[in-house]
Amino acid sequence: MKIAIGCDHGGLGLKAAVSALLATLGHEVVNHGCDSPDSVDYPGFAQSVCEAVLAGRCARGILICGTGIGMSMAANRFKGIRAALCHELFTARMSREHNNANVLCLGARVIGPGLAEEMVRVWMTTEFAAGRHQRRIEMF
Repeated sequence: MKIAIGCDHGGLGLKAAVSALLATLGHEVVNHGCDSPDSVDYPGFAQSVCEAVLAGRCARGILICGTGIGMSMAANRFKGIRAALCHELFTARMSREHNNANVLCLGARVIGPGLAEEMVRVWMTTEFAAGRHQRRIEMF
């Protein structure tokens, strides 16, 4: 699966770890920046990842900033994006199973790389349950 990934300066290290994991799992990772520890504005990176997902160039996206809050707020401005800010395994799984999240947002200053990697594994392997959940998604 082709995965778009982006971050701001606060998520640079975690982006590298998540990208390596995704590649190990056999996914194609498409880097949407940033690639420097210099301070940047996160909305542009969220836009780039969301546009790749919406255009079908990537199946899903992952966005990382210090808390994940800014990225999730920026991503959810795009119609058709269902970005989920997750900090533990249960919400990562449920964001896919019940909400068919197509973008995962992570906070590099909130969770460590070990937990982030497990969350990405869960998020990438959990299928959407559809049924009553599809009806709810169609409401927004």
